[in-house]
Amino acid sequence: MVKLKSGSKIPSSSVIIRFPDCDPFGHLNNSRYIDYFVNAREDHLRENYELDVYNAGGVSWVTGIQHIAYLKPVFLMEKVWIESQMISYNLRHVTVEMRMLNEQKSKIKSLLWGKFFHIDLSTKKSRNHSEEFMKFFEKITIPVEQSRFEDRVDFFRTAKSIKADD
Repeated sequence: MVKLKSGSKIPSSSVIIRFPDCDPFGHLNNSRYIDYFVNAREDHLRENYELDVYNAGGVSWVTGIQHIAYLKPVFLMEKVWIESQMISYNLRHVTVEMRMLNEQKSKIKSLLWGKFFHIDLSTKKSRNHSEEFMKFFEKITIPVEQSRFEDRVDFFRTAKSIKADD
C-alpha cells in the first residue's frame, strides 16, 4: 500500500508565492502558510511514498493540532522550499515537522508541527493505524531532539547551518 519510493525520509519541493496569497505589503498571509505546508506534504506523500491520503483504503488523517512559527517574512513571487518529515507517531496519530526555507535552503522562514489523527472515513471516528502503516512509519520517522515546539524554534534561531536570524 505504501512504500519509500525515492529513498528520501525528508522530501522537499519548491513553490513560488503567488499574489492572491499575500497581504497588501507583499508578505505571505499568515493563514496561507498552512495551506502551502499541507499542500506540499500531500504532494510529498504521493510522490515519495505513493500514499494518496484521499484514497488510502477508507482511512485518512485530519489535522488536530498545529504549531507554527513565522521566523522570516516570505514575499510575493519568492521561490521557497518546503521540507517535511515525520518526527513521531503512535497508534492513533502522527506528528510531522514542516520547514519553509529560502531558495538557497540556507535560511529557515517558517516552522510548523502538525499532529494528524487517523480517522476511519466510514465512521468519522479515530482508529488505530494498521500494522502496515506502523511498519511504514517506523521506516520514515526521524525524531528530533526537542520535545517542545518552542525548543525546536529556539534551535533553529541559534543553529549555525540553517538559521532563522541573520
